[in-house]
Amino acid sequence: MIYNHYNPSFYLLLFVILFLTNNYITQAGTRHLFEVTLSELPKPELPHIPEIPTLPNPEFPEIQKPKLPTLPKPEVPHLHEIPTLPKPEFPEIPKP
Repeated sequence: MIYNHYNPSFYLLLFVILFLTNNYITQAGTRHLFEVTLSELPKPELPHIPEIPTLPNPEFPEIQKPKLPTLPKPEVPHLHEIPTLPKPEFPEIPKP
């Protein structure tokens, strides 16, 4: 009968190889995600805008200015002159 069992170190080696390969593939995928690639977008063209016809300015009727009635000038009563008071003089205080 043929012995169909592999050495345990073979499984360890296989695991290490698969782990390292997976790590390399992950790094390559991550590097690809970090690279920024901007595609050039075509410049959008604006549609032609038709000209809007200009409307004539509306004409408003002239409004007459209101006329104020003339008022008579009021007469101010004449005020009597206020008498001027003499300036008070204080006596000098002797210095001690």
